[in-house]
Amino acid sequence: MNILKTTASRFLRLPNITSNFKYATAVETASKPQEVNEPIDKLYKTIELELRGNDSAVLNSFAKFATTAGKHLDVQSKSWNMRKPVHEKFTVLKSVHIYKKHRVQYEFRTYFTFVQYKHLTGSTADTLLEYVERNIPEGVALKATKVELQLLPDHLEPPKAE
Repeated sequence: MNILKTTASRFLRLPNITSNFKYATAVETASKPQEVNEPIDKLYKTIELELRGNDSAVLNSFAKFATTAGKHLDVQSKSWNMRKPVHEKFTVLKSVHIYKKHRVQYEFRTYFTFVQYKHLTGSTADTLLEYVERNIPEGVALKATKVELQLLPDHLEPPKAE
């Protein structure tokens, strides 16, 4: 019981910590001139995710997750399976030294799924891609392709109407 009292009294005697941070009021911030040097947010026409995996059920589940995440952020999204799965077969000898008749076959299957997002801003795209990348399950590879919209360069002019 005595130990508890001494431990509690030690924690109760913490030093006071003060801060020199000054909070700005609305009047102070309104009187100061503000310079707007923020970079213009990028615009993306489409962002396409290519998902590769060795288990079709996991891949389809993750594609559904990625489409749902896009819909929660009010982004047009869809997914599809365009490519056929790739089957690679390897034949090796069972024994290291002899018995050429006895062989074993191994097969690797790679499934493909695509997810596409349309009409995104740069900040939304960064947020969405980071969220999707952090939740990738094991055995799934992700490749993101972005199509960015840009202004025409100054040296190009629109055709003149005659």
